Amino acid sequence: MNILLVASAFNSLCQRVYAELSDAGHRVGAVLARPGGEDAVRAAVRERRPDLVVAPMLRTALPEDVWARHTCLVVHPGPPGDRGPSSLDWAIDSGAERWAVTVLRAEAGLDAGDIWASVPFDVPPVGKSALYRGESGDAAVAAVLLAVERFAGGGHKPLSQKDPSVDVVWRDAFRQERRRIDWASDPTRTVLRKLRGGDSQPGVLDELCGVEFFLHGGCPEDELRGPAPGTGRGAVPGSLIATRAGAVCRATVDGAVWIPELRARRASGLPSPFRRPAASVLADAVRAGLVPEDLVAGLPEVPAPLELPAHRRTWSDIRYRQRGPAGFLEFGFPGGAMSTAQCRRLLTAYRWALTRPTSVLVLGSGRDFFSNGIHLGVIEAAVGPAEESWANINAMNDLVEAVLRTTDRLVVAALGGNAAAGGVMLALAADEVWCRGGVVLNPHYRRMGLYGSEYWTYSLPRRVGAEAARRLMTEAVPVSAAAAVGMGLADRLVPASPQGFGPEVHRLAAELAGAPGLRARVAAKEAVRHRDEAARPLAAYRSAELARMRRTFFDARAPYHALRSAFVRKAAGGPADPLAGP
Repeated sequence: MNILLVASAFNSLCQRVYAELSDAGHRVGAVLARPGGEDAVRAAVRERRPDLVVAPMLRTALPEDVWARHTCLVVHPGPPGDRGPSSLDWAIDSGAERWAVTVLRAEAGLDAGDIWASVPFDVPPVGKSALYRGESGDAAVAAVLLAVERFAGGGHKPLSQKDPSVDVVWRDAFRQERRRIDWASDPTRTVLRKLRGGDSQPGVLDELCGVEFFLHGGCPEDELRGPAPGTGRGAVPGSLIATRAGAVCRATVDGAVWIPELRARRASGLPSPFRRPAASVLADAVRAGLVPEDLVAGLPEVPAPLELPAHRRTWSDIRYRQRGPAGFLEFGFPGGAMSTAQCRRLLTAYRWALTRPTSVLVLGSGRDFFSNGIHLGVIEAAVGPAEESWANINAMNDLVEAVLRTTDRLVVAALGGNAAAGGVMLALAADEVWCRGGVVLNPHYRRMGLYGSEYWTYSLPRRVGAEAARRLMTEAVPVSAAAAVGMGLADRLVPASPQGFGPEVHRLAAELAGAPGLRARVAAKEAVRHRDEAARPLAAYRSAELARMRRTFFDARAPYHALRSAFVRKAAGGPADPLAGP
């Protein structure tokens, strides 16, 4: 069929729906539904003349003349009969253990159309963004594929929401008043529930010394209590008691929580009102005179060991575990972005992991993003964005090079979540790439106006061939995990739930470490690396890539700077067709 996707943003779900519908043999196009941009939607419908319109994520209503003349299916992240704009927020707030995604026909009433498909899913104790990309995303894609199949078959009669079996419930927008944390009385479990409900968007509005910030993300802390070490300050609920790798720890009435990122409110006067590591946002506020220096001065940096006991409940973005001859270096950075400092810390951890007696080393992201490459938010907030871009890309290159030069064991990249740009190239540096079934890969840089680095000119062609590499980099379309395996971009499709991916990777890694031909594979790998180095050194690939990247970074007129700023600040701009790209 000819299917047109209409979405307010070409986010992770839209990319996955696009990729999986394409895999199913449909011709798929896409158009952005921006506020006041109804004419762009109408124009796309006239031009593409779709058999079906699918809206995976909408913040604005479809034009009436579109949904009245065409079958338009809307993806709603709630069970049948659920209505309102904040369905997942209410699910998390209510402690629901089971939820659903429903595909319904667009009509005048919000979420009131006939039901074409609904797929339930379990709700684990994770943040809303991880749930949206994980369990909810799996259910959404399954529901879309089922609805499309039913529509194509022509014989399905959708269920009217006027049917007595449908329990209609209207839920209002989930506003900041309900998210607000009462530090003086909310127990840790309540604080965490509120933080998880708004971890990505919109965040939880909070206040420090009269300055409002949005809090993003939250993780419990099981040891820090009482006066913060070295500060002489008691752990008044809501007070800051420690930092760790850019995150801050705040006391609660019965414990403490880690908050990885903050975002200054636009009205605060800070020049960089977008999500970044919490400690750096507070440092900016201190320099701007908005927050007193003694609020953060002297806070102890409390590192977490790479190998944490299984019983510990604390925040750490890099961890190491070992099970017999298999080692697991797990990392998870908010939004998949990796700053210069994060790249360097991960490289240090990787080098340490290589000292351990293992024959297989797994680089894994757990259940969410693997990596999206350089940290555009930290770059945008830097005094010198060009210099920070240069430092960040070199730090990414150092990390990728270390993986490429590992010849004494097999390295596996285990992608439990999506990857893009340099994050894909980090995965391709490994000997094997394992992807969870719901993963989407974007192995290109073009939409940010960049040529790319991280040794992609070496890794990508050796994986998929020169012509496929050129097509992936120029067409710049999302690739499903199944398609990635089919073209050689990945080696194994792991059919597991988001929660089940980690245990399954552990099982598969143990099998690989015990395989009888492992030693021969490692020896062959070392021989290939020596052969490739003799043909063209890795340094030559790096030098050629970085020469082009440097010209872009230090050219104030290069599109990269405007594209980066618009992306980070969520500003309008760019083509109405999200697949057109700059």
